[in-house]
Amino acid sequence: MNALQFEAVKIALKQDKTGFVLTLNIHPDEIPDELMRDFVGARYGVAMARIEDNETAKHYDNRVKKAGILCRSQQFQLWLKKENELTVSSEDDAVDAIHRICGINSRTELNGNKDAQQKFDEMVNDYEQWIEEEPF
Repeated sequence: MNALQFEAVKIALKQDKTGFVLTLNIHPDEIPDELMRDFVGARYGVAMARIEDNETAKHYDNRVKKAGILCRSQQFQLWLKKENELTVSSEDDAVDAIHRICGINSRTELNGNKDAQQKFDEMVNDYEQWIEEEPF
């Protein structure tokens, strides 16, 4: 796939009846000619990386998605049962366990609650260490 590459600055985000409208500011020296020539309404596959002050790409953790994947894992459920002495026999039990361990009422709180994010990250690290050490 041939991709257009340029740096842009987010200047607006709004919502209409069809979805979100993202407005970017692109410096005239940065805008690709192909983008200028494409018709309004052209579709694009988009990949974006936020640029940090040190010019590196920001790393994003989707903890909500990871929590959902973990809760469906029988191995994670077993870890919760063995290492945390919790009664876990289903995905719903695992969800409840994450809520208790992280001090949240919903996994979506992992998006903005810094304390819950730290607790979740510690829990995931403990689980991943257990996986490496546990002979199956």
